[in-house]
This record gives sequence, C-alpha cells and structure tokens, in this order.
Amino acid sequence: MTRLQVRAVVEKRGLDLEFEVAAGEVLAVLGPNGAGKSTTLHTIAGLVTLDAGRIQAGDRVLTDVATGVQVPTHARRVGLLLQDSLLFPHLSVLANVAFGARSGRRSGRRDAHESARNWLAEVDATELADRRPRRLSGGQAQRVALARALAADPEVLLLDEPMAGLDVAVAASMRKVLRRVLARGGRCAVLITHDLLDVLTLADRVIVIQDGGIAESGSAAEILTTPRSHFAARFAGVNLIAGSAGSGGALTSAWQLDWHGTPAAELRPGEAAVAVFSPSAVSVYREAPHGSPRNTVAVTIAELDSRGPGIRVRAEEQPDGASGLAADITSEAAAELRLAPGDAVYFSVKAAEVAIHPAR
Repeated sequence: MTRLQVRAVVEKRGLDLEFEVAAGEVLAVLGPNGAGKSTTLHTIAGLVTLDAGRIQAGDRVLTDVATGVQVPTHARRVGLLLQDSLLFPHLSVLANVAFGARSGRRSGRRDAHESARNWLAEVDATELADRRPRRLSGGQAQRVALARALAADPEVLLLDEPMAGLDVAVAASMRKVLRRVLARGGRCAVLITHDLLDVLTLADRVIVIQDGGIAESGSAAEILTTPRSHFAARFAGVNLIAGSAGSGGALTSAWQLDWHGTPAAELRPGEAAVAVFSPSAVSVYREAPHGSPRNTVAVTIAELDSRGPGIRVRAEEQPDGASGLAADITSEAAAELRLAPGDAVYFSVKAAEVAIHPAR
C-alpha cells in the first residue's frame, strides 16, 4: 500500500502546489489547458526538475531539493500512461509488455514473459500477444500500454488522458479495464482528464489546478455537485457566480445585484461565497420578466448549442470575466424566441433553485 505526497515548485512554469494521494486512491486532476496538469505528472515521474519541493511514494523519497535527492525516472517505480501508447514498433505485443516487466522488476526473460501474459489477460488482450503495434486499433494499443505499465509493478500510476481520441465504445471498455485493475494492489493513481465520465467512473477525489496552483479539492461527488471554481462548474455543467455573502441568504457579486438563494452552510456577511444553479433552472426572456423569479440579469447571447432534444444558450462572460451563464431550453422555446448570437435577453432563475456555498 503506497501513499503519494507531492510538494512541487517549478518556477519557469508557474507551478506551486501541494497534495497527497492515499494508498489505493485515484485522484483526478482537472484544469484548463496550460494550467500545469501535465507538468505536475512529469514532476512525479522525474521528467521535470523541481526548483523546490519534495515527492515521496510510501517510505521512498523520489525527489528532495533540500537534500539533493533525485531518483532517476527508471528507478522510481512510477508508471506513466499517455494518450499516445508509445509502443515499440519492432517488438510484438508480448515483447512490449515483457519489456515493462524486465525494466521494473529486473526479472529474467522467462519470468518477464509469464508476467506479460498475466497482464495481457488482465486487460483482456491475450489474443494480441503475437501482433505488432501497427496491427492494433487505438483501444487495443492503449490496453497493451496499460499492461506494459502495470507489468513494471509501479507503486504509483500516472494517467495523462489515456482515453482521449478513443471512440465512445472503446473508451467505455477501457474505463472498465482501468476500474478493475486500479481497484486492486493498493497502488495509487493520478489521472488527468477533460472527460466527465472519467471522473464519474474512476476518481475518488478531485483537485482543480488553475494558474499553477490548486483552486479547489474534494471528493468527486463534492466537486461535481457543489463546485467552487469556475472551471469545475463548467466541467460539471452548472452555473457558478462568485461573490461575497450578504444578508438573508443573498450573494453580492460583480453583477451589482444580490443573488438570492438557499445557503448550504452558515455564512458570515462579507465571507467569500459562490452561487450554484443548473442551466435547466434558467428561463430566457426577450423582455424583463415580472412575477416570481427573484434573480434576473440582462445578458448577451454568445452561442447556441444543440443538447439532445433541447438547446443550450450560453451568455457572454460575466462582469468579472468568468465563464458566461448557461440556460437549457426546449427547441420550441428557442424557435419561438428566435434567438441568435449577439441578441440581448434576460436570464431568470428562482431563488429556490440557487444554492449558496462558502468559497473554498
């Protein structure tokens, strides 16, 4: 059972963060492009040098800038699975996986091949043993790459968008394999992804990296149901407005109006807070509505997207530069309103649909 502890500072890439991954836990790392997600994985793998910090897996120190410790990549017992499988084209599938076994355990040829066959069976790829990589589909190549990584007996498994580029059915099958192998052995895993399904099916906990630091962290359920950062909110498909707590369950924001809702926890006036609500709770009007909705803002439509039987209406950026609010309406309502990008409309949401949380 191996716990991973990371404190990493890479000045030229603006990275400065600290986190832990418990033994047997899968940590999903989310964030916009350029936030520092891949750099984080590369520091753990020893591919990027730290300016300050310490990385430890179990009782083994992999990197310690203060004491000059820097374990070479090949000796870290850290497996890295990328979007590109990077299989050796001149070796058979069996030989590729056996290479992982020999490099990780320093085992002999016979033991390495036995281990390779076991791992190919584990990832449902036994029938591929004699093929060369050029004869594999994308999903088959990723299964083989996973078998090779696991054959090296890593204590930590790093997954950098391994399902990206796979079609829906193949990605679903790959997730099933990953879920099975990650559930055993006590190794921890760090998963970079842009796919909500990866988080739902594989992750125990989530951190959101923004501008090289951790914007929020929590269980997968917490991040997806009550996000506290704009990136996590858009990832989870909900609206988020940042501001400060007012009186009576209100949130004061850059909109220069109070958003009314239900406080999910006790909030002190002036405390940083966020309002969260579903796009399906938002109504769209051409004229300012009258009646029950307490939260109404004037917005300009940025884009319209088809969402199954309905339409998602995305507004331009919020006054503080955050992602624009979204409303999900029926196709009939969109046709009746004759909506188009650039149109000025009103978004309204009832106070009962708005949850107000302390900001992390």
